[in-house]
Amino acid sequence: MSFVPLEGRHYVGDTELLAAAQQGDEPAFAELLAGFRRELHAHCYRMLGSLHDADDAWQEVSLRAWRGLEGFEGRSSLRRWLYRVATNVCLTMIAQRAKRGVWLEPYPESPDDGSLAPDARLESRDNIELAFVAAVQHLPGNERAALLLREVIGFSAREVAELVDASVPAVNSALQRARRIVNDHIQTQASHQTARSIGDTRLREVVDGYIDAFERGDVPTLVALLTEDATWSMPPEPEWYRGRAAITDFLVAGPMRVRWRHRTTVANGQPAVGCYLWDAGRQAYTAKVLDVLTLRGDRIAAVTAFIDGRLFPRFGLPAEVPV
Repeated sequence: MSFVPLEGRHYVGDTELLAAAQQGDEPAFAELLAGFRRELHAHCYRMLGSLHDADDAWQEVSLRAWRGLEGFEGRSSLRRWLYRVATNVCLTMIAQRAKRGVWLEPYPESPDDGSLAPDARLESRDNIELAFVAAVQHLPGNERAALLLREVIGFSAREVAELVDASVPAVNSALQRARRIVNDHIQTQASHQTARSIGDTRLREVVDGYIDAFERGDVPTLVALLTEDATWSMPPEPEWYRGRAAITDFLVAGPMRVRWRHRTTVANGQPAVGCYLWDAGRQAYTAKVLDVLTLRGDRIAAVTAFIDGRLFPRFGLPAEVPV
């Protein structure tokens, strides 16, 4: 089922929208839900680590919310109720997944839109970054939910307990374990600061330098942009490389043997580069890899390369670029 936004109807505020939606007005429900889509979709992404899974989760959240809205009695805010629905959808999806390693996809939207609660402990510019989202995927579902609802969304421990049907002591215990595990995983990766810390001009210089070196096949110049302990990974592939020497060998043996063109974008609030591989048959460069760059100061501490050209439209990138 898809919900069509309002056309030709006029309601004054969410109260009238809610009343109309509870009486079966689908366009009113669509309008009501649209106000929560961005933050709930981002929550599903953090829970699941996958853009495509977050899309599926959002569809299920919409259906469950529509079916259950008539029974919503207003004992909590609609926002809290929707977070309960979304969290339960994600927990079900996590439980149904076949066992696998940490799954990760990039995310095209930034949550820095004022939707998070003022007392959320994790700053909005950090809570969607790849290192954090990847670390969260190491948690069991209940600890993942507790951490995100408390530390990112800003619900109290009591509210979190109500949302996940647990006791406050159980939530606090899950939070302690979750914080420890996430901190351990983030600390094992390159220390991670936002690109904002170096300023827009220097950031553009670093990204442009990365692109220029790649397109010229200049491995020494590209590697010089990296930190000494930089990593290069290609999730979900198991291969990854750490340090300038290992990355140099990888680049020489693989990516630098073919022709590329690039376009810049943003993923997970970080600088990103769409990489287009030359296709002789099409006589054009076609979408191949999305490189998300993690900076430490004015050096690249990690390149996370997502080998999936189908992602490009979600990041405002064309499917191919001409010669």
